[in-house]
Amino acid sequence: MTTERREPATTADERTMLEGWLEYHRQTLAWKCEGLTDAQLRTASVEPSKLSLMGLVRHMAEVERGWFRKVLAAEDAGPIYYTEADPDGEFHLSETDAWEEAYATWQAEIECARRNAARFGLDDISEGKHRRTGERFNLRWIYTHMIEEYARHNGHADLVRERVDGATGD
Repeated sequence: MTTERREPATTADERTMLEGWLEYHRQTLAWKCEGLTDAQLRTASVEPSKLSLMGLVRHMAEVERGWFRKVLAAEDAGPIYYTEADPDGEFHLSETDAWEEAYATWQAEIECARRNAARFGLDDISEGKHRRTGERFNLRWIYTHMIEEYARHNGHADLVRERVDGATGD
């Protein structure tokens, strides 16, 4: 698999620009994971951190689910990897956790996010509320937050990938 990353057009309208940058960052995380074995994808950055590329992908599946299903569309979608007893469960990997499952789950959540977002305008207010604050958000805010979330974690992915096999790149 070879991930193609495309920056959005420099003259796109606002929605196209936001969706384009979100897609670019999703593609960047996939690209950072390309060509590695399951063991490499489970490799933590540095002790005592549990941060790994597979953990980041699993985390982003949870984040996609949280914002686009639970908050935006008010779907009753439970957690994928975490529990009340293990709130960071997406980062706690075992030898049996496989890239194929993590990637497929992440992609399924991205597809669901796209479908849900297509039903809303940028100024439309979410049907659901944030689980901790009770706030509602417009789609513009959610897109902007997701771009920030991916950009931050892609910085982590850069460092983890370099630790795993020395690969660097933007």
